[in-house]
Amino acid sequence: MSDETDTSPLLVKGTASARRRDLALRIAIPFLVIALMILLWSAYVKLSGVPPYILPGPAAVANAFVTDWGTLAPALWVTTKITIMSLMLALVGGVGFAIFLVQSRWVELAFYPLAVILQVTPIVAISPLILIYAPSTQVALLICAFLVAFFPILSNMVQGLKSVDHNLINLFELYGASRWQTLLFLKLPAAQPYFMTGLRIGGGLALIAAVVAEFAAGSAGAGSGLAFRLLEAQYRLNIPRLFAALLMLSLLGVAIFAITSFISWLSLHRWHESSLKREN
Repeated sequence: MSDETDTSPLLVKGTASARRRDLALRIAIPFLVIALMILLWSAYVKLSGVPPYILPGPAAVANAFVTDWGTLAPALWVTTKITIMSLMLALVGGVGFAIFLVQSRWVELAFYPLAVILQVTPIVAISPLILIYAPSTQVALLICAFLVAFFPILSNMVQGLKSVDHNLINLFELYGASRWQTLLFLKLPAAQPYFMTGLRIGGGLALIAAVVAEFAAGSAGAGSGLAFRLLEAQYRLNIPRLFAALLMLSLLGVAIFAITSFISWLSLHRWHESSLKREN
């Protein structure tokens, strides 16, 4: 008995140390790979002698990132604002429409194909119509990004609401629960993992749609996003600024994915199998 008591703190300490080492490796390995890629990029530019207007080196891109910050930062904020607003609208609309669809099989048969049609129609094809009918370019960009982010959230939420264990539904019916009580206390919590998957997918798609919609809209001026700055840098052959804008978009996408993944972990890590820590 005393031996087990003596060795248990060592086991706890060893487990904590292993977790810290695993976390350090998870952080260090991606940074090492990125650093290696940057070194290879820099070496290729120096050894090949490729001109900066074809492929700038990492130092030139970093310099453009700093010197053009006053131009790129407002555009980054515009793109970020459109992405976040469209994602919020897609969350509200996708969840609300999913709840509406699962109330009846006939309702789903009638309205779900409309959502599929909107999803499979290329956003570049319908953006001219949206630009005509929308009151402003910013509203048109918001609608385009919303349409792209809406369907993944809708489809995942519908799948989650329809995947509830029927034995639990029968149990709720046995105890006399109303339809709304079953929805609130059983179906919505059970659909939470599917919702989180749709959130992660929708976040990335909202950013992509915001950029593509701005390309299609051809918006320009002080209130434009990073897509216009990309085109502007391309037309002026300012390739370091183009790479800096691309870097901003990549970092924004990584940030959105990290935030949505963290929200998913907060929601699921205490009870769902996909987020539980395993010993083996």
